[in-house]
Amino acid sequence: MSEESALVRSLRGAVAAAPEDVPLRLHLAELLLEAGQRDAAITEVAIALQHAPGDEKARELMGRAMGTPAPAQQTSAPAQQTPVPAQQGPAPAQQAPSPARQSPTPGRQSPATGFDWQAAEGQVRDVVPPRFVESPLRADGNDDPGGADAWEVDAPGTVRLADVGGMQDVKDRLEAAFLAPMRNPELRKLYGKSLRGGLLLYGPPGCGKTFIARAVAGELGAAFLSVSVNDVLDMWIGNSERNMHEIFATARRQAPCVVFLDELDALGGKRSRTQHSGMRNTVNQLLTELDGIDAQANEGVFVLAATNLPWDVDLALRRPGRLDRTLLVLPPDAPAREAILRYHLKDRPIENVDLGKLAKATEGLSGADLAHVCESAAETALLDSARTGTVRMIGMKDLLGAAKAVVPSTEAWFSSARNVAMFANEGGTYDDLLAYLKKRRKL
Repeated sequence: MSEESALVRSLRGAVAAAPEDVPLRLHLAELLLEAGQRDAAITEVAIALQHAPGDEKARELMGRAMGTPAPAQQTSAPAQQTPVPAQQGPAPAQQAPSPARQSPTPGRQSPATGFDWQAAEGQVRDVVPPRFVESPLRADGNDDPGGADAWEVDAPGTVRLADVGGMQDVKDRLEAAFLAPMRNPELRKLYGKSLRGGLLLYGPPGCGKTFIARAVAGELGAAFLSVSVNDVLDMWIGNSERNMHEIFATARRQAPCVVFLDELDALGGKRSRTQHSGMRNTVNQLLTELDGIDAQANEGVFVLAATNLPWDVDLALRRPGRLDRTLLVLPPDAPAREAILRYHLKDRPIENVDLGKLAKATEGLSGADLAHVCESAAETALLDSARTGTVRMIGMKDLLGAAKAVVPSTEAWFSSARNVAMFANEGGTYDDLLAYLKKRRKL
């Protein structure tokens, strides 16, 4: 018995070293079965069947371990088959021929062999993992749960333009070019102004274009549907266009609704520079949706878009009737910087902080840069408190030091925009940017 146990242990080690060696594993299972270790033998045979589902020897050994006869062998030499003990039933050669040659269905009893597959499945359920854990997608990807149908439209928010600190020039231009006609239905009717429109917000990153878009939706009392390139593009041909259509169909059902197209340069880039036909088709679909099926299709749908690279946006998107109005969103002015700093410092321990002085010291920084200044100052005070063991407040020294260390993230954008404003300002598209650069002596 000890010699047999040593052999089994050696085989276990060999199987562990070569887990996909089916003959070796079946040899171990046969020794275990002869040694009376029936459950261990069933486990090894089940794993072997997982690697080789059609292995006849494995199926025959599983039948022996389960106490049932093996299925009939499809061979012309029945004398080489392993004999079945008399108490287990008649030999395979005495059974009816054709039904035994079919693969039994799990959970049913084979009519020819009497093998209970449901019982066998129950015994090896905890040993053999399921082959598939989820149903496969359809060939066209329509079962993908991440499509446009899964989106939720935000209800009309409470954010208003009054919540945007400073930036009075931006608010005035928004009011004159976009909001005033929408707020006065009688004047709109008198002058034949449709309750639809498109506005493109552009400027350096981190300056609050998304927040302004939400504030516009709040001013209009409209639902808000934010869209990015990841929400639209799909690996399946035709699905990107379908997603774009579903976006606008959802907005029309939820009207009044603001559709916010974030990073428009990625979603509606110039088709002349696009090599992939799928991306060109997506831009074509966007143009179709902006035009609407008929004159009233997009009534109550307001399209706002934001981009850092307006010169990369397809020119057809900026044609009259689509995104025909543009608004430059620049780094926050002094009142806006003060409001942003107050917001980011309100829940932190501060003392003797002069927000007016700090706002002057942070000129040229974007809203994201200002948030980083507050974060860095808080980190400095925290490390000092950890070193000394005494909690101290955040002071002006911390904030001014952090502001001095931060390089404005807008500089790289202005370097690129300067060339566009000077040499590619067709039709005066970037006159407001050119005026700002002259005012700030950045030309």
